[in-house]
Amino acid sequence: MAEQSPRLYGLHRLPAAVEQHLADRFSIDWNEGDRATPAEELIRLSRDYDGLVTTVTDRVPAAVFEASGRRLKMIANFGVGVNLIDLGAAARAGVTVTNTPGVLTDCTADLTIGLMLMVLRRLGEGERLVRSGRWTGWQPTHHLGRQASGRTIGIVGMGRIGLAVARRARHGFGMGVLYAGRSPIPPAIATELAATRLGLDGLFGEADVVSLHCPATPETTGMVDGRRLALMRPGAVLINTARGALVDERALARAIGEGRLAGAGLDVYQDEPVVSAELLALDQVVVLPHLGSATLETRTAMGMMVAANLEAFFSGEDPPNVVASRLG
Repeated sequence: MAEQSPRLYGLHRLPAAVEQHLADRFSIDWNEGDRATPAEELIRLSRDYDGLVTTVTDRVPAAVFEASGRRLKMIANFGVGVNLIDLGAAARAGVTVTNTPGVLTDCTADLTIGLMLMVLRRLGEGERLVRSGRWTGWQPTHHLGRQASGRTIGIVGMGRIGLAVARRARHGFGMGVLYAGRSPIPPAIATELAATRLGLDGLFGEADVVSLHCPATPETTGMVDGRRLALMRPGAVLINTARGALVDERALARAIGEGRLAGAGLDVYQDEPVVSAELLALDQVVVLPHLGSATLETRTAMGMMVAANLEAFFSGEDPPNVVASRLG
């Protein structure tokens, strides 16, 4: 490795093929503990490295950019969401931030459908029953769930992932499709899916399954609160594979505990990796450890997109997936 090669630091370990690819092109060190890095440590790293490889769980506050002394030039985020990075501070400090859109669409859509089926058919409860040794055998009225076919799914955020979920729900299960989004989908796609666009409150009031697929922004944070949950139909379910900040977890636990909702399937949480005790106490809630993009193929593709962004930037070219760059 040449002496002048940019120095990089990875805040989490990545698939082996990605790490080797980066090591062949850069001088890169890794967080061997593979744990969250506190802000004070990030400040030190920003003074010692030209680039950081972050993930969607890494919080990078303004203080990191303000203290970097212009050594830090780039943050290459492994994942789409950059809501934990202060993009304004990055731009003011002249630090370019990139992400990895597109490559995790199918695997996240698959997981969303999996969570929906787990909640509707009570699969998590059934699996725990068998493991506990308390299952006494088949009975006609035992452990009854509900089927997906013939129900209506409401998609909040009809981007790549939301659209992929809608297609699976419509074509795979014959579900009706409602959606809420900033703009209507193309007419041909709306016809294909027999999809109807509603306002957010209207969607919550009509869907049997509400599935969240929007970013965490000041406008969307906490949007699934007690008032909106109260709009949902009795026996409806909520699925969240987007961002934990979208949902008031205590309000959700109350709605399920009181029997107003049938359950929820969650892959993300407000204070990840902490999950509220109220949710964990409910058998009707399926909880996963942020597995939306967790296939070897997808995580490797995400890593190679990180590498492509880094290689372009440090070669003096525009990275393909910029979300923030120098102001002015």
